[in-house]
Amino acid sequence: MLLFVGLGNPTPDSEKNRHNVGFKIIDSINKKFGLSKQKPKFKGLLTTGNVNEQKVYAIKPLTFMNSSGVCIRELIEYFKIDVEDVIVFHDDLDVEFGKIKTKFSGSSAGHNGIASIDKFIGKDYSRVRIGIGKPKNNIEIGDYVLQNFEEDEIVELEKIIENILDSISILVEKKLDLFSSTVNNK
Repeated sequence: MLLFVGLGNPTPDSEKNRHNVGFKIIDSINKKFGLSKQKPKFKGLLTTGNVNEQKVYAIKPLTFMNSSGVCIRELIEYFKIDVEDVIVFHDDLDVEFGKIKTKFSGSSAGHNGIASIDKFIGKDYSRVRIGIGKPKNNIEIGDYVLQNFEEDEIVELEKIIENILDSISILVEKKLDLFSSTVNNK
């Protein structure tokens, strides 16, 4: 059993923000694999189903980015999901736009959503870091992550999400290095 977590903020005006790329990925997984209808549970929007014959829960926390860990802890305690079976999709400023990196455990690198999850469940889970690049023109980081993607970025992001979906069987097997290599080289 796996738990996919997509990080983002639950307001309608946040939907196309860089910070909400995790939500976009969960929505795409739900659609592609026909997971159940989203239901409000555990302070998030929860779906369930199978991805490549593996039972999966997928959640978009409604607690806002900086409190994502509250939602995750409640869910894993209720369903008795091992922390090692949690895979979090989130934006990352330190990854080139259009690329992904994966890692197991480690530091939050200043990402408040990851720091919240670390606080509530520890650090021993997998992360799929979706590159949003660094801000240009002296834009503050807080403003940058809350900006909407540019039109040309949306086109590139859709390709990355499709590559993630096409390679999800590798991720389900927790072959993180192979997964990121496969997605980035498509």
